Amino acid sequence: MAFSDDILACARLLERGDAARFRAVMAAPAPVRPKLFAIFAFNLEVARAPWVTQEPMIAEMRLQWWQDALGEIAAGGDVRRHEVVTPLADALSVQAAEDLRDLVTARRWDIYREPFTDAGDFGSYLRHTSGRLLRVAAQALGPGDSDLLEDFGSAVGLANFFTAVPALIAAGRQPLLDPSPEAIRALAERGLQQLVKARAARSEVSPQAGAALLCGSAAKGVLVQAQRAPEQVISGLQPPAPFAERIGLLLRSFSGRW
Repeated sequence: MAFSDDILACARLLERGDAARFRAVMAAPAPVRPKLFAIFAFNLEVARAPWVTQEPMIAEMRLQWWQDALGEIAAGGDVRRHEVVTPLADALSVQAAEDLRDLVTARRWDIYREPFTDAGDFGSYLRHTSGRLLRVAAQALGPGDSDLLEDFGSAVGLANFFTAVPALIAAGRQPLLDPSPEAIRALAERGLQQLVKARAARSEVSPQAGAALLCGSAAKGVLVQAQRAPEQVISGLQPPAPFAERIGLLLRSFSGRW
């Protein structure tokens, strides 16, 4: 299947900057890959916007650029020419573009050094970043229950957040409200419960939409590791073996059991 130059550019961005999601998209059926490449490349660009500068005002301007681009898509008129924004406009409905504006807003936490205010604040961050991303990506492909998709995406986001904790600490951030092993274990257990609940209700997500959720295939392993050895979240969790990760991804792709 031939992809446009813009989709190829999105794929290259993802391959360089988010290799795990790139592999997940490549495991999805070819016809849905263009939308997933565009949506996940958008997420990558937004996620790294706060980290490419030490100046908060410049980071805010970068995020505002994406807010404005989503506003153009939501308005249904002319959209700025850009290798990610142009195919993103083809991938998103008006409502989806509006929904992703919450994701951009949530990423403002990454600009500053203040910790989350409470558990609700942290949960909202996960839901409006990873949760919102996977809900929009899935519903761009087919029907799926919104709450279930955001629950699943939040659990995947927690796993990704745990993996990033050492780098966040090294950057002078305070990623965890309570870094004690007991608190980390409790977070991991809640994330695992979300995964179990979402996967038990797979029938509420169409097979087409489920292709967007393949990027969460490694989340359970990360959360189980955090539950069993919570102190390793601070020192650094062990990444999955590449071969096992690829086999797991392919099996979920073939079975449809994200």
